[in-house]
Amino acid sequence: MGAACIKVTKYFLFLFNLLFFVLGAVILGFGVWILADRSSFISVLQTSSTSLKVGAYIFISIGAFTMLMGFLGCIGAVNEVRCLLGLYFAFLVLILIAQVAAGVLFYFNMGKLKQEMGSIVTELIQKYEEGRQDSLQEAWDYVQAQVQCCGWVSFYNWTENPRLMNHTNTTYPCSCKTRSQNDSSLPLEKGFCHDLNGIQGGNNPDAWPVYHEGCMEKVQAWLQENLGIILGVCVGVAVIELLGMLLSMFLCRSIHSEDYSKVPKY
Repeated sequence: MGAACIKVTKYFLFLFNLLFFVLGAVILGFGVWILADRSSFISVLQTSSTSLKVGAYIFISIGAFTMLMGFLGCIGAVNEVRCLLGLYFAFLVLILIAQVAAGVLFYFNMGKLKQEMGSIVTELIQKYEEGRQDSLQEAWDYVQAQVQCCGWVSFYNWTENPRLMNHTNTTYPCSCKTRSQNDSSLPLEKGFCHDLNGIQGGNNPDAWPVYHEGCMEKVQAWLQENLGIILGVCVGVAVIELLGMLLSMFLCRSIHSEDYSKVPKY
């Protein structure tokens, strides 16, 4: 009965470690995506924000560490090597502590992140220049068109751009232009659009055919929604980690003698 119980525990632990290996690859990929993304507001934020860059590198480190832990745990469980099971247990404790610390740090820095995002977007709008090849400008154009918003607080943020307001006819940011559902498949327009039939003698923002709602609430709602998903995943991972710790401890205590001949030779 005891041998059968150990065998079941061993293969359950192997499955847990396989899951950890996959999870580590997902976390690592998420960190790489934050650094490599060039088509959403993440690109706007990560280019100018050191906090998000540091967070991305933390994700990459934790992902690589989790993959290593899963690999060691798989070998230790299948071959019943107490040394590797002990390392696996220690790694789980370290990752659990790191996750709790990162969660607390992220929670208390949410306000700072939102404020930093607002400052970055406001400065980007003020310095937006038509015809300039800039990844930040292109990313913000993409955000406004996809999220169907204009400016940060409201479309009036664009009145702080002197290049836009110097036009004598109705001129507005193309990515803010209101679109119907049938027009959503059209290619993204960039730069400034000119309404030659509009009112002459000044660029009145109230005459712009653009979305009036700012992007702040929609972007923050997106972050809040995804934060809930991330927190849910983290709670699930923490539960799995605790179970993995219990299983590894049980298996380690059940192995009475170390047989290093079982360790694969490379």
